[in-house]
Formats: sequence, C-alpha cells, structure tokens
Amino acid sequence: MRFALLLPGARWSDRLVACLGALLCLAATAALCRLVPLASADLPFLVAPLGASAVLVFAVPASPLAQPWSVVGGNTLSALVGVAVARIVPDAALAAGVAVGAAILVMSLLRCLHPPGGAAALTAVIGGPAIHAAGFAFAFWPVAVNSVLLVLLGIAFHRISGHSYPHRLAPAPGPRFAPSDIDAALAEMHESFDISREDLDALLARAEAHAARR
Repeated sequence: MRFALLLPGARWSDRLVACLGALLCLAATAALCRLVPLASADLPFLVAPLGASAVLVFAVPASPLAQPWSVVGGNTLSALVGVAVARIVPDAALAAGVAVGAAILVMSLLRCLHPPGGAAALTAVIGGPAIHAAGFAFAFWPVAVNSVLLVLLGIAFHRISGHSYPHRLAPAPGPRFAPSDIDAALAEMHESFDISREDLDALLARAEAHAARR
C-alpha cells in the first residue's frame, strides 16, 4: 500500500515547498523573536500553537483558516480569552474546557476561526507561573508578535514560490451557480467545510466546464 496525499488537488511538489516554507519561516520567526527587547527569561520566545499555524499557512494557504486575520486574530484573541478564563475559573480542568470553548465562540463571531487559537487559549490556562504572571500581556508577547511575524514571512515566501497568500480567488470559466444555490446546498448538508463559498463556486464552475467539454 503506497502513501497518498490526503488533500484533493495536493501535489508532492507543493508539499515539499510547504515543508521548506515552514522550516525557513518558523526558524526565522524564532530567531527574530529572540532579539525582541520584550523577551524575558521566564516567557517562551515562541509559543507551541505557532507550529500548528505554520502547517496551515504553508500547507493549505488557500484555507479560510490560514488567512492573515485568522492567524493573528485567532491566536491573539484566543490567548486573551484564555487569560481571562484562567483568572475567573479557579479549577484548571474546568478552565481549560471553558477557555477553548469560549475561544471558538469569539473566533467565530469575529470571523477569525483558527484551530491553533484553541491551543493558545489552553496555553494561557495551563502554561505555568510565568505565563500566569504575564497576564494579558502574554497575548501580545509572545503570541501576537509570533503570529504577525509568521504571517509576514509567509506572505513573502508564498510570493517567491508563486502561491496566492493572502488567498485571492482565481476567475472561473463558464457558467456559475448563484450564491444562493451554494448557500442552500451547504445548509442542507449541516457540515462546515474548510473552503470558502467563493472557492467552492469556482471549483464547481470549473468542474462543470470540464464536464461540458467531455
């Protein structure tokens, strides 16, 4: 049994470029953050959720979950939520669940859903005395600074490698479904998909064009 790429449309060349981008840009983010004057011996110069952010930014740069506002807003706001919950809820186990659930709600309301944000909220709860002592400042250093640097480096890397980031929709040939048709179909399926409605519309239009030519 051979290994196959999970994501539709993925190619090995793209995956190798994603590996290189994550390697270079995450290492550069870490190196730059070690030079930030705000850095202290007690706080990490790089937070673990950034590794998951790098997977999204470099492996699936077209995903709505990987866009700049999702990365920066999702991580930073979730960290703020985590700090607030840690101060309000005394039991760590309960605080962990409340922080992640509240982070999902805040990210959804502010249109910056980003899975690593859940880890940022959790880190603020269980990260230890140094993070607790930093309080709300933890959301800005190192979380926000890490996230902004990764996004900026990601934009530069994708521009060099020829990928669209921040993602811009490519025009689709042929007839297109009405937006209301896409919304109705998505509503009937009762599921959330990691693709924007506009990209889904373009994908269906291209598939329809190929079917017509066949």
